[in-house]
Amino acid sequence: MIEIKTAKDMQCVTKTYRKEGKTIGFVPTMGFLHEGHMALAEKARKENDIVVMSIFVNPLQFGPGEDFESYPRDIERDRKLAEGGGVDVLFTPAPEDMYQQESTVIVNVKKRTDVLCGRSRVGHFDGVATVLTKLFNLTSPTRVYFGMKDAQQVAVVDGLINDFFMDIKLVPVDTVREEDGLAKSSRNVYLSKSEREEAAALYQSLQHGARLIADGERNPDVIMEEVRGMLNKTSGVIDYAEIYSYPDLKSREMLSGKIIIAVAVKFSKARLIDNIIIDIPDDRKEDL
Repeated sequence: MIEIKTAKDMQCVTKTYRKEGKTIGFVPTMGFLHEGHMALAEKARKENDIVVMSIFVNPLQFGPGEDFESYPRDIERDRKLAEGGGVDVLFTPAPEDMYQQESTVIVNVKKRTDVLCGRSRVGHFDGVATVLTKLFNLTSPTRVYFGMKDAQQVAVVDGLINDFFMDIKLVPVDTVREEDGLAKSSRNVYLSKSEREEAAALYQSLQHGARLIADGERNPDVIMEEVRGMLNKTSGVIDYAEIYSYPDLKSREMLSGKIIIAVAVKFSKARLIDNIIIDIPDDRKEDL
């Protein structure tokens, strides 16, 4: 594994790989790697000649009062995990390299951001889309890998790639979970012992919603009342518990097609998100 620290060097290495006809799988991360990140790298390893992983805590996607300064970082540990996970190139730029001057252009995401995390984190997805545009230009990936834990981000990236005609294949990867169902997250380290036990309720509530749909319930209000009821039993505060079509993230009076049930709960020092995607068959029967 080689480590590259500047945008210029990253672009030079990428051009070499492309000239050699090699496919590039790109895994963008903010570091403090866990099994979820490594699952992305593993899938990229299977599908590409070269695996590039970036570790960059992007200041542009953190709003006032959010945890940019305290976001967990451990670059030495991350290097070992990346190398052990089959990463060929680890890209670790500094903020001053990625943002060398006051930006003249910021990507403004117009859709799929007015709900879920985007509602309370104004400008967050603009920051995500802007840094990904930079990273995609630097790494020239054949495929990019994102975890479905942040399904709204996957929906935004889908729009970014399609709207700008980027020659990149988006590869969503299933959420990696603890034994009790809690989604792996760098922020899980902030949970107290009791909160960690309670946090399993996020996935349990999603599973309950999925069972209701499997049993024939199609009214989103009924489903979400049950989901919120389970989350209210924790000491956390519900940020949101909502259900939409996916990936366009639109409300539906009655559910059909691909939908997402998504929740976010704020504990004392950590805000956790989770979701489940369900493809609902059309219940309508055509007249013979």
